[in-house]
Amino acid sequence: MLKSFLLFSAVVLIAFTPTPTLGGRPQEATPAPEAAPAPTATPATPMKVTAESQAKAKTLYQIDCAMCHGDNGNGKTDLAKSMGLTITDFTDAKAMASKTDGQLFDIIRNGSKDNKMPPEASGRANDTMVWNLIHYIRLMAKSQPAPPAQ
Repeated sequence: MLKSFLLFSAVVLIAFTPTPTLGGRPQEATPAPEAAPAPTATPATPMKVTAESQAKAKTLYQIDCAMCHGDNGNGKTDLAKSMGLTITDFTDAKAMASKTDGQLFDIIRNGSKDNKMPPEASGRANDTMVWNLIHYIRLMAKSQPAPPAQ
């Protein structure tokens, strides 16, 4: 019984002992396959903003966002009023400064139960399009005149 155990232990030890590859260099560890991100995982901004990407973001905004957030992004629409919603004013630089791009990404991608915002389905807008949309939304606050100093 002891011989069988020792033989089994030796086989296991040999099986898990790293062996050098040809050329004398140690084998580099193969990275583990990446797990699918959790629904709230926020990918890094994967794109460079271009005039074309912003034109696509504007179109996406007009189709999917303007109904509630307004053409100018102030959130004061008839639909929002009729539903009794208080929507973030994208033209308010202070309100927009309180949200990171990652938070905006999560809200757009996953929706928000607090203010009844539906999620943007990945089939309608891929992650790159959502990041471009965030940049487009951020520009709404930058295009407003700065409030007077008090």
